[in-house]
Amino acid sequence: MESKKIKIGIIICQRYQLCAGGKCFRALRERAGAFKHYSKDQDTEIAAYTNCGGCPGGNVEYSPEEMIKNGVQVIHLATGLIVGYPPCPRLEYFKRFIEERYQIPVIIGTHPIPEKYYLIHQRLGPWDSPKWTKILEPVLDSLEIREAYN
Repeated sequence: MESKKIKIGIIICQRYQLCAGGKCFRALRERAGAFKHYSKDQDTEIAAYTNCGGCPGGNVEYSPEEMIKNGVQVIHLATGLIVGYPPCPRLEYFKRFIEERYQIPVIIGTHPIPEKYYLIHQRLGPWDSPKWTKILEPVLDSLEIREAYN
């Protein structure tokens, strides 16, 4: 029995609008970061890629609809929203809004957190709360993997 292809949409932070998506595409291929929950045998495709539209995230209101029209079945909020300076304060709201409005699963994170970002955020302390422990879990891979994504 052939499994159905999973079509993924990614929303990145507008601060990184020129990002080519290399770490996200690589992480999907390697099943690293937040993509590790997809089986290596599962056929997957990044079918849509856009930015949030800038603070306060106006594109988050409309882009999921276009993604869904093009077959997207799950949306990932990119790791850049987690590791930005500062991390996006609307991340959890974006997830709740998209899931409620569009009835589509939303996963926070894409590629593993690069070690250089992990270290600076550990020193600066923006992740020092229980809510961030849960947010970081899918993208906080081993030291070896974090260093490989520097």
